[in-house]
Amino acid sequence: MKLAKGITLLALALSAHTAFAADQSVPTDSSLHVQADPALKSLVPADVLKRGYIVAGTNPNTPPTTFYKEDNKTLAGREIDVMNAVGERLGIQVQWRDTGGFDNIIPGLKTGRYDVALSNINATATRAKIIDFVSYYDASLLGIISRKDANVAPFKTLDAVCGLEVGAGSGTTQVTRLEEASKACEAAGKKPIKVSVFPDRPAGVQAVVSGRVPMFLGPYEGLLWQAKVIKPITLSGEITVHDAPVSVAFPKDSALEPAVQAALNSLIKDGSYKKILDNWGIGFGAVKESKRNQEIFQ
Repeated sequence: MKLAKGITLLALALSAHTAFAADQSVPTDSSLHVQADPALKSLVPADVLKRGYIVAGTNPNTPPTTFYKEDNKTLAGREIDVMNAVGERLGIQVQWRDTGGFDNIIPGLKTGRYDVALSNINATATRAKIIDFVSYYDASLLGIISRKDANVAPFKTLDAVCGLEVGAGSGTTQVTRLEEASKACEAAGKKPIKVSVFPDRPAGVQAVVSGRVPMFLGPYEGLLWQAKVIKPITLSGEITVHDAPVSVAFPKDSALEPAVQAALNSLIKDGSYKKILDNWGIGFGAVKESKRNQEIFQ
């Protein structure tokens, strides 16, 4: 795995930051810069052009998704690189906001606080009723971590954790998936899964490290990263799912969607997008095309 420069992984492995209010702009650091395309800038809505920037919300969590660097004030990661490159390709600045939690993202979109949000957000049919999506990352693999000294045998399906306790982040699709798996356990005559919900991924990972919970389910790329740098833990489960891709989220019927989708497809076509993912060691999640709303689910 190629590691981004300037990062002390042990210091960042469980990074979390709550000092910034949701309406304050947060500085960012991009690993790649791209040229603007004047033709694509014409797709940006007039009100956004007049304002001069796109407002993007994120819940800084852990590398390689979105996190605070060692200075505890600058955001970096896959989401930052992707959306900043979209802004550069569109010829408009992106201003970032710390949402203060994953659960604040959808309300923030609905109230217009954010034009877009990127925080490992899976497009789902339920969410699609209240917000819109433009896809950009294949997250068809989930991971489950445990302590190395627990000697959990590697597994690839959630029926392996029937009767056990597994944590997940609040508001994520992983909680729903564990709840559904628990019902399947009971239907098969097995004990249910005890689902423990944590405020975010760092809290869940720390709970595994401290022994409060035996396992934690989350995005594969993030837990893989942490398993490489946090010595007590290991990646025990690799769960293949058939979820829709991780997407840029928008308020319903946002006029900004065509511009962002066009910029993403431009970045995919010229190779910039793949360079971003490879920089974070997660090129395995690259998509061939960015899709929008119902196209995503077809």
